[in-house]
Amino acid sequence: MTEPNQVLPVPPADLPATLGALRATGHHYRTVKQELRDNLLTRLRAGGDRFPGIVGYDDTVLPEVERALLAGHDMVLLGERGQGKTRLIRSLVALLDEWTPVIAGSVLNEHPMHPLTPASRALVAEAGDDLPVAWLHRSMRYGEKLATPDTSVGDLIGDVDPIRIAQGRTLGDPETIHFGLVPRTNRGIFAVNELPDLAERIQVALLNVLEERDIQVRGYQLRLPLDLLLVASANPEDYTNRGRIITPLKDRFGAEIHTHYPLGLELELALIRQEADLVAEVPEHVLEVLARFARVVRDSPSVDQRSGVSARFAIAAAETVAAAALRRSGLLAAGSADGVRPEAPVARVGDAVSVTSTLRGKVEFESGEDGREVEILAHLLRTATADAFRARLAGLDLSGFTALVDDGRVVETGELVSSAELLRQVGTVPGLAKALDRIGLGGAPTPEQAAAGVEFVLEGLHLTRRLGKDVTDAGRTVYGGRG
Repeated sequence: MTEPNQVLPVPPADLPATLGALRATGHHYRTVKQELRDNLLTRLRAGGDRFPGIVGYDDTVLPEVERALLAGHDMVLLGERGQGKTRLIRSLVALLDEWTPVIAGSVLNEHPMHPLTPASRALVAEAGDDLPVAWLHRSMRYGEKLATPDTSVGDLIGDVDPIRIAQGRTLGDPETIHFGLVPRTNRGIFAVNELPDLAERIQVALLNVLEERDIQVRGYQLRLPLDLLLVASANPEDYTNRGRIITPLKDRFGAEIHTHYPLGLELELALIRQEADLVAEVPEHVLEVLARFARVVRDSPSVDQRSGVSARFAIAAAETVAAAALRRSGLLAAGSADGVRPEAPVARVGDAVSVTSTLRGKVEFESGEDGREVEILAHLLRTATADAFRARLAGLDLSGFTALVDDGRVVETGELVSSAELLRQVGTVPGLAKALDRIGLGGAPTPEQAAAGVEFVLEGLHLTRRLGKDVTDAGRTVYGGRG
Protein backbone atom coordinates (compact mmCIF):
# COMPACT_ATOMS: atom_id res chain seq x y z
CA MET A 1 0.00 0.00 0.00
CA THR A 2 1.41 3.38 -0.96
CA GLU A 3 0.67 6.76 0.52
CA PRO A 4 -0.05 9.89 -1.54
CA ASN A 5 3.14 11.43 -2.94
CA GLN A 6 5.14 8.40 -1.76
CA VAL A 7 8.19 7.72 -3.93
CA LEU A 8 8.17 4.07 -4.95
CA PRO A 9 11.42 2.14 -4.57
CA VAL A 10 13.37 1.45 -7.75
CA PRO A 11 14.28 -2.22 -8.36
CA PRO A 12 18.03 -2.96 -8.30
CA ALA A 13 19.52 -3.06 -11.78
CA ASP A 14 20.93 -6.58 -11.34
CA LEU A 15 17.53 -8.30 -11.00
CA PRO A 16 16.65 -10.69 -13.87
CA ALA A 17 14.61 -9.09 -16.65
CA THR A 18 13.36 -12.27 -18.37
CA LEU A 19 11.93 -15.61 -17.31
CA GLY A 20 15.02 -17.41 -18.58
CA ALA A 21 17.34 -15.21 -16.55
CA LEU A 22 15.10 -15.72 -13.51
CA ARG A 23 15.31 -19.51 -13.84
CA ALA A 24 19.08 -19.27 -14.21
CA THR A 25 19.34 -17.72 -10.75
CA GLY A 26 17.74 -20.82 -9.20
CA HIS A 27 14.60 -18.92 -8.21
CA HIS A 28 11.68 -21.07 -7.05
CA TYR A 29 8.03 -20.09 -6.83
CA ARG A 30 6.66 -19.87 -3.29
CA THR A 31 3.16 -18.98 -2.16
CA VAL A 32 2.68 -15.88 -0.04
CA LYS A 33 2.13 -17.99 3.06
CA GLN A 34 5.32 -20.01 2.40
CA GLU A 35 7.18 -16.74 1.91
CA LEU A 36 5.86 -15.32 5.20
CA ARG A 37 6.68 -18.55 7.03
CA ASP A 38 10.25 -18.69 5.71
CA ASN A 39 10.98 -15.04 6.45
CA LEU A 40 9.45 -15.24 9.92
CA LEU A 41 11.55 -18.30 10.72
CA THR A 42 14.65 -16.41 9.61
CA ARG A 43 13.81 -13.57 12.01
CA LEU A 44 13.02 -16.01 14.83
CA ARG A 45 16.38 -17.70 14.40
CA ALA A 46 18.17 -14.34 14.28
CA GLY A 47 16.53 -13.27 17.53
CA GLY A 48 15.71 -9.77 16.33
CA ASP A 49 12.55 -7.67 16.54
CA ARG A 50 9.95 -9.37 14.36
CA PHE A 51 7.36 -6.60 14.55
CA PRO A 52 9.05 -3.19 15.00
CA GLY A 53 6.81 -0.49 16.43
CA ILE A 54 4.28 -2.86 18.03
CA VAL A 55 4.18 -2.10 21.77
CA GLY A 56 2.79 -4.27 24.55
CA TYR A 57 2.07 -7.47 22.64
CA ASP A 58 5.37 -9.34 22.98
CA ASP A 59 4.09 -11.98 25.40
CA THR A 60 0.42 -12.08 24.42
CA VAL A 61 -0.71 -11.25 20.89
CA LEU A 62 2.49 -11.58 18.84
CA PRO A 63 3.14 -15.26 19.73
CA GLU A 64 -0.38 -16.06 18.49
CA VAL A 65 0.21 -14.09 15.28
CA GLU A 66 3.48 -15.94 14.73
CA ARG A 67 1.84 -19.32 15.22
CA ALA A 68 -0.90 -18.36 12.73
CA LEU A 69 1.67 -17.29 10.13
CA LEU A 70 3.74 -20.45 10.60
CA ALA A 71 0.58 -22.52 10.23
CA GLY A 72 -0.41 -20.64 7.07
CA HIS A 73 -3.70 -19.46 8.56
CA ASP A 74 -5.80 -16.50 7.54
CA MET A 75 -6.65 -14.60 10.72
CA VAL A 76 -9.13 -12.23 12.32
CA LEU A 77 -8.00 -9.80 15.03
CA LEU A 78 -10.63 -9.03 17.67
CA GLY A 79 -10.30 -5.97 19.86
CA GLU A 80 -11.82 -2.67 20.91
CA ARG A 81 -10.97 0.50 19.06
CA GLY A 82 -7.48 1.92 19.32
CA GLN A 83 -5.67 -1.33 20.18
CA GLY A 84 -3.34 -1.21 17.18
CA LYS A 85 -5.06 -3.88 15.09
CA THR A 86 -4.54 -2.10 11.78
CA ARG A 87 -0.96 -1.22 12.62
CA LEU A 88 -0.22 -4.84 13.47
CA ILE A 89 -1.77 -6.01 10.20
CA ARG A 90 0.27 -3.50 8.19
CA SER A 91 3.45 -4.61 9.95
CA LEU A 92 3.07 -8.06 8.35
CA VAL A 93 4.17 -6.54 5.04
CA ALA A 94 7.74 -6.38 6.39
CA LEU A 95 7.80 -10.19 6.43
CA LEU A 96 7.39 -10.37 2.66
CA ASP A 97 10.40 -10.53 0.32
CA GLU A 98 11.56 -7.03 -0.52
CA TRP A 99 11.22 -7.71 -4.26
CA THR A 100 9.20 -10.38 -6.04
CA PRO A 101 9.01 -11.17 -9.78
CA VAL A 102 5.76 -10.64 -11.70
CA ILE A 103 4.69 -10.98 -15.31
CA ALA A 104 5.19 -7.49 -16.73
CA GLY A 105 1.82 -5.77 -17.11
CA SER A 106 -0.16 -8.36 -15.14
CA VAL A 107 -3.10 -6.84 -13.29
CA LEU A 108 -3.09 -9.76 -10.83
CA ASN A 109 0.66 -9.65 -10.08
CA GLU A 110 1.05 -13.14 -11.53
CA HIS A 111 4.30 -14.95 -10.94
CA PRO A 112 6.16 -15.76 -14.19
CA MET A 113 6.37 -19.41 -13.11
CA HIS A 114 2.74 -19.57 -11.98
CA PRO A 115 0.42 -17.69 -14.39
CA LEU A 116 -3.30 -17.64 -13.51
CA THR A 117 -5.35 -16.19 -16.33
CA PRO A 118 -5.72 -17.82 -19.77
CA ALA A 119 -4.13 -14.75 -21.36
CA SER A 120 -1.05 -14.95 -19.14
CA ARG A 121 -0.68 -18.68 -19.67
CA ALA A 122 -0.80 -18.13 -23.43
CA LEU A 123 1.75 -15.32 -23.13
CA VAL A 124 4.16 -17.51 -21.15
CA ALA A 125 3.77 -20.35 -23.65
CA GLU A 126 4.43 -18.01 -26.57
CA ALA A 127 7.36 -16.02 -25.14
CA GLY A 128 9.05 -18.83 -23.22
CA ASP A 129 12.33 -17.78 -21.62
CA ASP A 130 12.06 -14.36 -23.28
CA LEU A 131 8.98 -13.46 -21.20
CA PRO A 132 9.57 -9.97 -19.72
CA VAL A 133 9.75 -9.98 -15.93
CA ALA A 134 9.00 -6.97 -13.73
CA TRP A 135 9.73 -6.64 -10.02
CA LEU A 136 7.20 -5.66 -7.38
CA HIS A 137 8.23 -4.09 -4.05
CA ARG A 138 6.59 -5.49 -0.94
CA SER A 139 4.99 -2.10 -0.20
CA MET A 140 2.85 -2.69 -3.31
CA ARG A 141 1.72 -6.12 -2.15
CA TYR A 142 -0.72 -4.93 0.49
CA GLY A 143 -4.38 -4.09 0.01
CA GLU A 144 -6.83 -2.76 2.56
CA LYS A 145 -10.54 -2.01 2.67
CA LEU A 146 -12.53 -0.44 5.47
CA ALA A 147 -15.80 -2.38 5.49
CA THR A 148 -18.80 -0.08 5.10
CA PRO A 149 -22.45 -0.89 4.39
CA ASP A 150 -22.12 0.45 0.84
CA THR A 151 -19.20 -1.83 -0.05
CA SER A 152 -20.15 -3.95 -3.06
CA VAL A 153 -19.05 -7.31 -4.47
CA GLY A 154 -17.61 -5.36 -7.36
CA ASP A 155 -15.38 -3.38 -5.00
CA LEU A 156 -13.94 -6.52 -3.40
CA ILE A 157 -14.11 -9.20 -6.09
CA GLY A 158 -14.88 -7.58 -9.41
CA ASP A 159 -17.58 -7.04 -12.00
CA VAL A 160 -18.21 -7.30 -15.71
CA ASP A 161 -16.72 -4.39 -17.64
CA PRO A 162 -19.39 -3.16 -20.10
CA ILE A 163 -16.75 -1.47 -22.26
CA ARG A 164 -15.04 -4.79 -22.89
CA ILE A 165 -18.39 -6.38 -23.73
CA ALA A 166 -18.99 -3.57 -26.21
CA GLN A 167 -15.63 -4.33 -27.79
CA GLY A 168 -16.96 -7.72 -28.82
CA ARG A 169 -15.91 -10.08 -26.02
CA THR A 170 -18.45 -12.61 -24.80
CA LEU A 171 -19.91 -12.52 -21.30
CA GLY A 172 -18.17 -15.76 -20.33
CA ASP A 173 -14.72 -14.49 -21.31
CA PRO A 174 -12.53 -13.81 -18.22
CA GLU A 175 -11.09 -10.84 -20.09
CA THR A 176 -14.42 -9.05 -19.60
CA ILE A 177 -13.87 -8.87 -15.83
CA HIS A 178 -12.70 -5.74 -14.08
CA PHE A 179 -11.07 -7.25 -11.02
CA GLY A 180 -11.71 -5.85 -7.53
CA LEU A 181 -9.37 -5.16 -4.66
CA VAL A 182 -8.94 -8.76 -3.51
CA PRO A 183 -7.76 -10.27 -6.83
CA ARG A 184 -5.57 -7.24 -7.45
CA THR A 185 -3.77 -8.02 -4.20
CA ASN A 186 -2.94 -11.52 -5.47
CA ARG A 187 0.46 -12.61 -4.12
CA GLY A 188 0.14 -10.21 -1.21
CA ILE A 189 -1.74 -9.46 2.00
CA PHE A 190 -5.30 -8.17 1.98
CA ALA A 191 -6.95 -6.66 5.06
CA VAL A 192 -10.63 -6.04 5.75
CA ASN A 193 -11.02 -3.61 8.64
CA GLU A 194 -14.21 -3.79 10.75
CA LEU A 195 -15.43 -6.90 8.96
CA PRO A 196 -18.79 -7.05 10.84
CA ASP A 197 -19.82 -3.82 9.12
CA LEU A 198 -19.72 -5.63 5.78
CA ALA A 199 -23.21 -6.61 4.65
CA GLU A 200 -23.82 -10.34 5.04
CA ARG A 201 -24.46 -10.85 1.33
CA ILE A 202 -21.07 -9.27 0.65
CA GLN A 203 -19.39 -11.48 3.23
CA VAL A 204 -20.62 -14.47 1.23
CA ALA A 205 -18.42 -13.31 -1.65
CA LEU A 206 -15.34 -13.92 0.52
CA LEU A 207 -16.18 -17.57 1.23
CA ASN A 208 -14.60 -18.95 -1.92
CA VAL A 209 -11.63 -16.62 -1.59
CA LEU A 210 -10.81 -18.06 1.82
CA GLU A 211 -11.42 -21.74 1.16
CA GLU A 212 -11.49 -22.63 -2.52
CA ARG A 213 -9.30 -19.68 -3.53
CA ASP A 214 -11.41 -18.89 -6.58
CA ILE A 215 -13.84 -16.08 -7.34
CA GLN A 216 -17.35 -15.87 -8.79
CA VAL A 217 -18.61 -12.90 -10.78
CA ARG A 218 -22.07 -12.39 -12.25
CA GLY A 219 -23.14 -16.01 -12.10
CA TYR A 220 -20.14 -17.71 -13.68
CA GLN A 221 -17.07 -19.03 -11.99
CA LEU A 222 -13.48 -18.12 -12.72
CA ARG A 223 -10.99 -20.70 -11.54
CA LEU A 224 -8.30 -18.30 -10.40
CA PRO A 225 -6.29 -19.90 -7.59
CA LEU A 226 -5.59 -16.66 -5.76
CA ASP A 227 -2.46 -16.58 -3.61
CA LEU A 228 -2.87 -14.25 -0.66
CA LEU A 229 -3.10 -13.92 3.11
CA LEU A 230 -6.46 -12.55 4.22
CA VAL A 231 -6.54 -10.70 7.56
CA ALA A 232 -9.59 -9.04 9.11
CA SER A 233 -10.24 -6.91 12.17
CA ALA A 234 -13.40 -6.67 14.25
CA ASN A 235 -14.76 -5.33 17.51
CA PRO A 236 -15.57 -8.22 19.88
CA GLU A 237 -19.04 -6.87 20.57
CA ASP A 238 -19.88 -6.76 16.88
CA TYR A 239 -18.34 -10.16 16.41
CA THR A 240 -20.05 -12.02 19.26
CA ASN A 241 -23.12 -10.12 20.45
CA ARG A 242 -24.58 -8.78 17.23
CA GLY A 243 -23.34 -11.80 15.27
CA ARG A 244 -22.73 -9.92 12.06
CA ILE A 245 -19.94 -12.12 10.78
CA ILE A 246 -21.67 -15.01 9.11
CA THR A 247 -20.85 -18.41 10.58
CA PRO A 248 -19.35 -19.98 7.41
CA LEU A 249 -16.96 -17.04 7.10
CA LYS A 250 -15.90 -17.28 10.75
CA ASP A 251 -15.20 -20.95 10.21
CA ARG A 252 -12.87 -20.24 7.30
CA PHE A 253 -10.48 -18.08 9.32
CA GLY A 254 -7.79 -20.33 10.70
CA ALA A 255 -6.92 -18.10 13.68
CA GLU A 256 -8.92 -15.80 15.94
CA ILE A 257 -6.61 -13.52 17.91
CA HIS A 258 -7.72 -11.17 20.68
CA THR A 259 -5.87 -7.87 21.06
CA HIS A 260 -5.89 -5.68 24.19
CA TYR A 261 -4.92 -2.31 25.59
CA PRO A 262 -1.49 -1.95 27.26
CA LEU A 263 -1.45 -4.23 30.28
CA GLY A 264 0.76 -2.02 32.44
CA LEU A 265 1.54 1.63 33.03
CA GLU A 266 5.04 1.37 31.54
CA LEU A 267 3.64 -0.02 28.29
CA GLU A 268 1.07 2.78 28.16
CA LEU A 269 3.90 5.29 28.61
CA ALA A 270 6.04 3.59 25.98
CA LEU A 271 3.17 3.83 23.51
CA ILE A 272 2.70 7.54 24.19
CA ARG A 273 6.42 8.22 23.81
CA GLN A 274 6.52 6.33 20.52
CA GLU A 275 3.37 7.72 18.92
CA ALA A 276 2.82 11.26 20.24
CA ASP A 277 4.02 14.11 18.02
CA LEU A 278 4.92 16.63 20.71
CA VAL A 279 5.44 20.28 19.82
CA ALA A 280 6.87 21.10 23.25
CA GLU A 281 8.64 19.37 26.11
CA VAL A 282 6.35 17.20 28.22
CA PRO A 283 8.14 16.06 31.41
CA GLU A 284 7.91 12.43 32.42
CA HIS A 285 5.67 13.10 35.40
CA VAL A 286 3.12 14.81 33.15
CA LEU A 287 3.22 11.90 30.70
CA GLU A 288 2.65 9.56 33.64
CA VAL A 289 -0.42 11.54 34.70
CA LEU A 290 -1.83 11.24 31.19
CA ALA A 291 -1.08 7.51 30.98
CA ARG A 292 -2.78 6.95 34.32
CA PHE A 293 -5.65 9.15 33.15
CA ALA A 294 -6.27 6.91 30.13
CA ARG A 295 -6.24 3.84 32.34
CA VAL A 296 -8.68 5.17 34.95
CA VAL A 297 -11.02 6.36 32.19
CA ARG A 298 -10.86 2.88 30.69
CA ASP A 299 -11.81 1.34 34.05
CA SER A 300 -14.51 3.85 34.99
CA PRO A 301 -18.06 2.49 35.44
CA SER A 302 -19.33 5.72 33.84
CA VAL A 303 -17.65 4.75 30.54
CA ASP A 304 -19.11 2.25 28.09
CA GLN A 305 -16.75 -0.70 28.52
CA ARG A 306 -17.95 -2.35 25.32
CA SER A 307 -16.64 0.56 23.27
CA GLY A 308 -13.30 0.85 25.05
CA VAL A 309 -11.00 3.87 25.30
CA SER A 310 -8.57 4.05 22.43
CA ALA A 311 -4.82 4.27 22.97
CA ARG A 312 -5.16 7.39 20.82
CA PHE A 313 -6.84 9.07 23.81
CA ALA A 314 -3.60 9.28 25.80
CA ILE A 315 -1.59 10.13 22.69
CA ALA A 316 -3.91 13.02 21.82
CA ALA A 317 -3.84 14.15 25.46
CA ALA A 318 -0.03 14.36 25.39
CA GLU A 319 -0.13 16.33 22.15
CA THR A 320 -2.76 18.68 23.63
CA VAL A 321 -0.76 19.53 26.78
CA ALA A 322 2.32 20.09 24.61
CA ALA A 323 0.28 22.49 22.48
CA ALA A 324 -0.91 24.28 25.65
CA ALA A 325 2.70 24.78 26.70
CA LEU A 326 3.61 26.13 23.27
CA ARG A 327 0.64 28.51 23.40
CA ARG A 328 1.72 29.79 26.82
CA SER A 329 5.23 30.36 25.49
CA GLY A 330 3.91 32.37 22.57
CA LEU A 331 1.51 34.50 24.61
CA LEU A 332 4.10 35.26 27.29
CA ALA A 333 6.62 36.25 24.62
CA ALA A 334 4.08 38.71 23.18
CA GLY A 335 3.71 40.44 26.53
CA SER A 336 7.31 40.36 27.69
CA ALA A 337 9.71 43.27 27.70
CA ASP A 338 12.84 43.37 25.57
CA GLY A 339 15.77 41.61 27.17
CA VAL A 340 13.60 39.31 29.26
CA ARG A 341 14.42 35.63 28.85
CA PRO A 342 11.69 34.07 26.68
CA GLU A 343 9.56 31.32 28.22
CA ALA A 344 10.52 27.91 26.87
CA PRO A 345 7.54 25.64 26.12
CA VAL A 346 7.39 23.04 28.92
CA ALA A 347 4.11 21.36 29.82
CA ARG A 348 2.75 21.42 33.37
CA VAL A 349 0.16 19.24 35.04
CA GLY A 350 -2.27 22.17 34.99
CA ASP A 351 -2.21 22.10 31.18
CA ALA A 352 -3.94 18.72 31.32
CA VAL A 353 -7.21 20.35 32.43
CA SER A 354 -7.88 21.37 28.81
CA VAL A 355 -8.04 17.75 27.63
CA THR A 356 -11.21 17.06 29.60
CA SER A 357 -13.23 19.12 27.14
CA THR A 358 -11.31 18.62 23.92
CA LEU A 359 -11.08 14.83 24.19
CA ARG A 360 -14.51 13.93 25.52
CA GLY A 361 -15.55 12.96 21.99
CA LYS A 362 -13.07 10.07 22.14
CA VAL A 363 -14.98 8.43 25.01
CA GLU A 364 -18.38 6.72 24.91
CA PHE A 365 -20.21 7.23 28.19
CA GLU A 366 -23.02 5.19 29.69
CA SER A 367 -26.46 6.52 28.77
CA GLY A 368 -27.19 7.82 32.28
CA GLU A 369 -24.18 10.17 32.21
CA ASP A 370 -25.47 12.61 29.58
CA GLY A 371 -24.36 16.14 30.39
CA ARG A 372 -21.77 15.04 32.95
CA GLU A 373 -19.00 14.03 30.55
CA VAL A 374 -16.58 16.86 31.34
CA GLU A 375 -17.27 16.56 35.07
CA ILE A 376 -16.51 12.82 35.00
CA LEU A 377 -13.30 13.30 33.05
CA ALA A 378 -12.17 16.10 35.38
CA HIS A 379 -12.71 13.84 38.39
CA LEU A 380 -10.78 11.00 36.75
CA LEU A 381 -7.95 13.37 35.84
CA ARG A 382 -7.66 14.41 39.49
CA THR A 383 -7.58 10.73 40.47
CA ALA A 384 -4.78 10.05 37.98
CA THR A 385 -2.80 13.06 39.17
CA ALA A 386 -3.10 12.00 42.81
CA ASP A 387 -2.00 8.46 41.93
CA ALA A 388 1.06 9.80 40.08
CA PHE A 389 1.86 12.10 43.01
CA ARG A 390 1.75 9.23 45.51
CA ALA A 391 3.79 6.96 43.24
CA ARG A 392 6.58 9.49 42.82
CA LEU A 393 6.63 11.41 46.10
CA ALA A 394 5.30 9.02 48.75
CA GLY A 395 7.33 9.20 51.98
CA LEU A 396 9.14 12.41 51.02
CA ASP A 397 9.09 15.30 53.50
CA LEU A 398 7.13 18.05 51.75
CA SER A 399 6.60 20.19 54.84
CA GLY A 400 8.59 22.97 53.17
CA PHE A 401 5.77 23.40 50.67
CA THR A 402 2.95 23.32 53.20
CA ALA A 403 4.89 25.79 55.37
CA LEU A 404 4.66 28.29 52.50
CA VAL A 405 1.05 28.97 53.36
CA ASP A 406 1.22 28.73 57.13
CA ASP A 407 1.69 32.49 57.38
CA GLY A 408 -1.15 33.30 55.00
CA ARG A 409 0.91 33.37 51.81
CA VAL A 410 -0.51 32.00 48.56
CA VAL A 411 1.05 30.67 45.38
CA GLU A 412 -0.69 31.61 42.18
CA THR A 413 -0.26 29.64 38.99
CA GLY A 414 -2.21 29.03 35.83
CA GLU A 415 -2.08 28.77 32.08
CA LEU A 416 -0.44 32.18 31.58
CA VAL A 417 1.71 32.40 34.70
CA SER A 418 5.36 32.34 33.69
CA SER A 419 7.85 29.98 35.27
CA ALA A 420 9.84 32.93 36.60
CA GLU A 421 6.75 34.35 38.32
CA LEU A 422 5.82 30.99 39.82
CA LEU A 423 9.33 30.32 41.14
CA ARG A 424 9.54 33.86 42.54
CA GLN A 425 6.40 33.24 44.60
CA VAL A 426 7.74 29.93 45.93
CA GLY A 427 11.24 31.15 46.70
CA THR A 428 13.64 28.80 48.47
CA VAL A 429 11.78 25.72 49.68
CA PRO A 430 13.42 23.04 51.84
CA GLY A 431 13.14 19.71 50.09
CA LEU A 432 12.57 21.18 46.62
CA ALA A 433 15.70 19.57 45.16
CA LYS A 434 14.72 16.13 46.47
CA ALA A 435 11.18 16.53 45.13
CA LEU A 436 12.42 17.52 41.67
CA ASP A 437 14.82 14.56 41.69
CA ARG A 438 11.98 12.15 42.55
CA ILE A 439 9.87 13.64 39.77
CA GLY A 440 12.67 13.12 37.28
CA LEU A 441 13.83 16.72 37.06
CA GLY A 442 17.02 16.40 39.10
CA GLY A 443 20.42 17.71 38.13
CA ALA A 444 20.16 21.22 36.73
CA PRO A 445 16.54 21.78 35.67
CA THR A 446 15.62 24.85 33.67
CA PRO A 447 13.27 27.38 35.30
CA GLU A 448 10.43 26.00 33.15
CA GLN A 449 11.13 22.42 34.25
CA ALA A 450 11.40 23.47 37.90
CA ALA A 451 8.10 25.35 37.63
CA ALA A 452 6.47 22.24 36.16
CA GLY A 453 7.76 20.22 39.12
CA VAL A 454 6.59 22.78 41.67
CA GLU A 455 3.10 22.90 40.19
CA PHE A 456 2.90 19.10 40.30
CA VAL A 457 3.85 19.09 43.99
CA LEU A 458 1.33 21.80 44.85
CA GLU A 459 -1.47 20.03 42.97
CA GLY A 460 -0.58 16.72 44.58
CA LEU A 461 -0.64 18.25 48.06
CA HIS A 462 -4.05 19.70 47.31
CA LEU A 463 -5.42 16.39 46.03
CA THR A 464 -4.16 14.62 49.15
CA ARG A 465 -5.91 17.24 51.30
CA ARG A 466 -2.77 18.91 52.61
CA LEU A 467 -3.16 22.21 50.80
CA GLY A 468 -6.11 24.40 49.88
CA LYS A 469 -6.87 25.52 46.35
CA ASP A 470 -9.13 28.06 44.65
CA VAL A 471 -9.69 28.98 41.02
CA THR A 472 -10.22 32.67 40.28
CA ASP A 473 -12.66 34.12 37.78
CA ALA A 474 -9.69 34.85 35.55
CA GLY A 475 -8.86 31.15 35.44
CA ARG A 476 -5.80 31.32 37.67
CA THR A 477 -5.19 28.70 40.36
CA VAL A 478 -4.39 29.87 43.88
CA TYR A 479 -2.82 27.44 46.35
CA GLY A 480 -2.99 28.44 50.00
CA GLY A 481 -4.44 27.45 53.35
CA ARG A 482 -5.05 23.92 54.51
CA GLY A 483 -6.89 21.35 52.40
